[in-house]
Amino acid sequence: MSTAAALDATAEKTRFAGVVAVLGGEEEMVRPYGLAHRSTSTPVTADTRFAIASGSKGMTALVVASLVESGALTLDTHVRELLGEDLPLVDDAVTVRHLLTHTSGIGDYLDEDQLEIDDYVLRRPVQEYLTTSAFLGDLDGHPQAFTPGERFVYCNGGFLVLALVAERASGRGYHDLVHDVVLAPAGMTDSGFFRSDRLPPRTATGYLSEDDDAITNVFHLPILGNGDGGMYATAADMHRFWTALLAGRIVSPATVERMISVQVEVPDHPSDYGLGFWLRPGADGDADPQLVGEDAGASFISRYDRSEGVTRTVLSSTPEGAWPMWETLLD
Repeated sequence: MSTAAALDATAEKTRFAGVVAVLGGEEEMVRPYGLAHRSTSTPVTADTRFAIASGSKGMTALVVASLVESGALTLDTHVRELLGEDLPLVDDAVTVRHLLTHTSGIGDYLDEDQLEIDDYVLRRPVQEYLTTSAFLGDLDGHPQAFTPGERFVYCNGGFLVLALVAERASGRGYHDLVHDVVLAPAGMTDSGFFRSDRLPPRTATGYLSEDDDAITNVFHLPILGNGDGGMYATAADMHRFWTALLAGRIVSPATVERMISVQVEVPDHPSDYGLGFWLRPGADGDADPQLVGEDAGASFISRYDRSEGVTRTVLSSTPEGAWPMWETLLD
């Protein structure tokens, strides 16, 4: 069975709604499936935008890396220098590097080991989360879990703290920083952080499951994503992202190599971690960088094969939709 036929079969079996793409090689493929909006029977197309959830942590990492290059920060800057009296439970020893590598030990406002994907986790109405500082109340009150640098524990809150640190170091808003540092240089004109109550055309609605009666994710997530997740992207823009990143058009090649080199080994996980990027062993010995996201109404994975110059991406509008399609794509 061909890859396309296998993907079609898996999509039918799992009721997949999303896009599967292989771009950059000799045999490119973009396959859309299902509905972008169930109430209007609007089909997914090749250029439909999907939420990428934690996939946008890579964008936050690149914003921080650009500030390191400019001298506004260093990897060893203690975040307390910029937090001031905010978030007093964050250990004074926590550095930018700790946050980028999920080794900070700060208490997580969104502890994935303690929550279900469809839980309502925000402390205030979702429409109030329009700025980074709006998250301070959610980030506060979580005791330090372990000594900074002791081990890897995936931490969503750490990347919101990074967004806050980036704003204070630069004097600019997080969303503007992502646009100017990452999206514009990469030519990602279809991607960005969009308000969930004002989504642009060609943007899929997120649903909590594949079931016909599934509700949307509109009350589960902040109205506007931030440092730990919530950007929207197309499959084509993800290929533009990886191409620009590896070409040194976002940050310097030396910085890129540092970010996509193993900084911390992750026990019992098929990938290790760099600075904001998951890393899988590549064909030529270099690690292949990938971004992964899962949230209410979104699942996403995109990996760049450095030996082939090929981007493989799966975007979905449900929390579990991407994973069976990804496994089929790699078979």
